[in-house]
Amino acid sequence: MRKEDKNTIISQLAKSITEYGHFYLVDVTAMNAAATTKLRRECFKKEVKMVLVKNTLLHKAFETLDTDYSPLYDCLKGTTAVLFCNVANVPAKLIKDVANDGIPGLKAAYAEESFYIGADQLDALTSIKSKDEVIAEVIALLQSPVKNVVSALQSGGNTIHGVLKTLGER
Repeated sequence: MRKEDKNTIISQLAKSITEYGHFYLVDVTAMNAAATTKLRRECFKKEVKMVLVKNTLLHKAFETLDTDYSPLYDCLKGTTAVLFCNVANVPAKLIKDVANDGIPGLKAAYAEESFYIGADQLDALTSIKSKDEVIAEVIALLQSPVKNVVSALQSGGNTIHGVLKTLGER
């Protein structure tokens, strides 16, 4: 590969890393063509960008960025695919759904400005809540007291109305 091509790939990887908020390093060494194609289709459906990379080029792309990605350097062995996404837990759920006998295996992830190293972190990654899920929970918590007050007033109003109507009929 020519040096110009390598530099182009490094700059594209660095751009993708900064563009997307989260990325996963996945070991696809033992996957055949059919399994890889299936994984790519699932990634496309979930709006996850999957890129197979050379470990040395990804390492150089990490070095060009301001953030210190050194905890991920030890994971750059074997065949690596990078899953880029904007929602932190989507690739983790995807890997968990698609994985057969640990293939594809999670090497590491950078999600919510934290590093997750090793396949044992997959459960922690699936439990991360997206920004929209957190906002929905906060809104539900804020609406709960108001709904209780409104329902109490409505039920009390019906009770008072029923008592007054009964007294009026007598």
